[in-house]
Amino acid sequence: MQQQPDAGRRKALKLLAGAPMLPLGLASAGLLAGCGGGDDAVAAPSPATAPGATFTTAEFIPMNAPTLAEPAAMATTTVGSSLKVSFSDGSSTTYKLAYQPFFITGDMLPDGKGGTVVAGGYYNINNQPILDNSVAGKERQFFSDAPDGSSLLTLANPAVPGVKGNTVFAVVQFEYTSRNQNNTSMYGLLPSPIAVVTLDQDPATGKLTPVKYHNVDTSGVNGLWITCGASLSPWNTHLSSEEYETDLKDAAAVTQLQGYSQNLYGDATKANAYNYGHLPEVTVNPDGTGTIKKHYCLGRISHELVQVMPDERTVLMGDDATNGGLFMFIADKARDLSSGSLYVGKWQQTSGVGPGSATLSWIKLGSATSAEIRALVDGGIRLADIMDVQTANPNDSSYTRILYNGKANWIKLVPGMEKAAAYLETHRYAALVGGSLGFTKMEGTTVNIKDKKAYSAMSRIESSMLAGNAANAGDIQVEGPYSGAVYELNLKGGQTDKGGSAIDSEWVPVDMAAVPALVSEDLGGGKMKQQDVLGNFANPDKVATPDNLKFSEKLRTLFVGEDSNTHVNNFLWAYNVDTKVLSRVLSCPAGAESTGLHAVDEINGWTYVMSNFQHVGDWESPLHDTVKPTLDPLVRANYKDRFGAAVGYLTGDPTGVKLSKA
Repeated sequence: MQQQPDAGRRKALKLLAGAPMLPLGLASAGLLAGCGGGDDAVAAPSPATAPGATFTTAEFIPMNAPTLAEPAAMATTTVGSSLKVSFSDGSSTTYKLAYQPFFITGDMLPDGKGGTVVAGGYYNINNQPILDNSVAGKERQFFSDAPDGSSLLTLANPAVPGVKGNTVFAVVQFEYTSRNQNNTSMYGLLPSPIAVVTLDQDPATGKLTPVKYHNVDTSGVNGLWITCGASLSPWNTHLSSEEYETDLKDAAAVTQLQGYSQNLYGDATKANAYNYGHLPEVTVNPDGTGTIKKHYCLGRISHELVQVMPDERTVLMGDDATNGGLFMFIADKARDLSSGSLYVGKWQQTSGVGPGSATLSWIKLGSATSAEIRALVDGGIRLADIMDVQTANPNDSSYTRILYNGKANWIKLVPGMEKAAAYLETHRYAALVGGSLGFTKMEGTTVNIKDKKAYSAMSRIESSMLAGNAANAGDIQVEGPYSGAVYELNLKGGQTDKGGSAIDSEWVPVDMAAVPALVSEDLGGGKMKQQDVLGNFANPDKVATPDNLKFSEKLRTLFVGEDSNTHVNNFLWAYNVDTKVLSRVLSCPAGAESTGLHAVDEINGWTYVMSNFQHVGDWESPLHDTVKPTLDPLVRANYKDRFGAAVGYLTGDPTGVKLSKA
């Protein structure tokens, strides 16, 4: 997602041999949000595969970007791509793909109790609906136009009435709502909802249909703050996020927190900044409800998306910030994120050309339990108890100059407060101890287990990453491109931290370099220098401002969703790591960000790629000047006057994709 000050914010394939079909739910900010694609028909399959033939490879056949010659395609989720599935006997089948939404936010869905509930609706600390009273006579419950992270999972012995086929659960979180009915910005002013949606999976087609919508009670964790990307843990829980932690030295940020507090508690003074910026974890129950806890020991940073490695202990974290860091957490016990050690990466540059490259080392910030850090917060700890922060040079050598969110700070740690600083003022403390706090908008993170590689999306390469910029801290000094790149990180064991202590993990990133095919191409060779006839500032046939990332082990495919202020429409891409082929598979509605990406290799024999979109019709000038007059009325008609957004998945049309023998 884009950083708060920016106006344009974002945010299965059955692959096993012998598996039935594949509803691909490719979810990018715009994919789920409003993808149409229902007019595509499945191509005639090749002759039936021979008995015993098994799946070998999958190849996505790309679609063209829609143009103003087809305005309806630009104003909704459009799928014109295909999937070719090959088998061990030399046969193959090609399927046209389409998008299938679960719902558009604001729809009424069954609550499992005989009533209905607003999809994406907001609730206060007492679980009462928060109302938009901004226009007299049109009072209604607030609902989000920004669905984001999603997870798809199953449980043993589900017990949800109304399911006729197989029971599948989706966890969907809603990052924010853009505005009220009076067109006043509401960004960051409402507590983020998170829901468990019970889905009825048709065993014959793989289609998923909602039968119950449950809003998770977040009162026990003081509500949720700007939930962005998410991932499914190896132990089947939904790992959420809270990004853009409040800077207590920034008056505008404090005012935003007070507005949030008023809507959550009915009291502008009650919300404590130190309760937000952590890692929430949702557990789904067999009855379609969910419970939540918040981990305070993974650092208070701009959590975008976390990825747990196969050891079920090592966690790599995106940090969607200016002067952000690469952070890693290693849990004390597998499948338990309530205690462990926190590290920040050190970038040792090996090339400054383009997006650059580096070897990585690690600095340990501390070890803690979530309970002890939350106890500090509940005990009323303040910024002044942890460190003295000055925003103007105090001309005192006892202070250390650091860069925080693009600006200089001078800080002095209170003696004995290292642990509190590491976990509650993580960005400042990591910079103080020498971490490379120079990344910009490090967003989605995912892992390729077979090749032991991680991938991290740098949505934009600007400011603190650029040599000579005032926000540059020195370690990272690269050239761009502005519209970002996806980096590949090799993972190894046998590493030690800066202090010489062994790092207890076999999944530690040791280097970082951009994937050549996933480096954007700014038109004119620089930031916002040149537009094409449609308005794009970046080559529409390459990835621009990559955000969501998910890797499919079966498909050997890295899915990339965009949150672009340089593409008129955001796209969902599929990159095969073996063939190095990049394919556009979906186009989000204009002005919408692709979110909610989640690739699931198999559920009851079906493979899914989940996809959502957010803030449809978020027009930016001059990016959308050419298309807005034509597309704005179409977008408004499709998505509840721009208040709605889609949650769904990519599939075949008219049936799902079969990746197994006939």
